[in-house]
Order: sequence, then C-alpha cells, then structure tokens
Amino acid sequence: MSDSEGCGCGGCGCGSSEDSGLTITVGPPQDTNAQTHTILKINGMTCGHCVASVTEELREIDGVTDVEVILSVGGTSTANITSSGPLDDALLAQAVDEAGYSLA
Repeated sequence: MSDSEGCGCGGCGCGSSEDSGLTITVGPPQDTNAQTHTILKINGMTCGHCVASVTEELREIDGVTDVEVILSVGGTSTANITSSGPLDDALLAQAVDEAGYSLA
C-alpha cells in the first residue's frame, strides 16, 4: 500500500473504501503487576466462624493479597484467593487444615 492509498478500514477518514485485508486487534495493555487467582473447594464449613478461620489462615500465606470465602452450609464452600503470584498447593492445603477443614 502506498502513502496515497487508504487503509481500508472505512473509519479513519483516509479516503479508501477498499478492503485491504488488514486486521488490527487492540487489547488491554500488558499488566506487569498481574495477579493470580486461585479457587479452593473446602469441606466441613458450617458458619461464619468457619469462614473467619479459613480466611485468617489463608491470608497468612506470603503473597496472598485478598481472600473471599463463600459459605455453602451442608455443601462444598469456595475460597477465592488473589495473590501476587502462583501459590504452593501444599501451603494452601496446610492453611485449610490448620483452620480445621479439608480440601474437597
């Protein structure tokens, strides 16, 4: 395509109405501070105290920036963990165990 030809997008005002076949995809900027999200399924939780205990233990793990526990009384509860990087599965299991519960 020469400088006198339009790009073909039809939206930039370059004057071309021909399709150049060029596709440009614009995405979000790369985040150099990307966070990791981990989801745990936990058995045995029955109340708000259970939620508080699990939350406290998980927050003590290095790199954890946020913990949200969704209680499912009589079922499998969920812990959504945000961290600055990948977390060790053994550390997660140990934290849940220390709180008195087990991973599903």
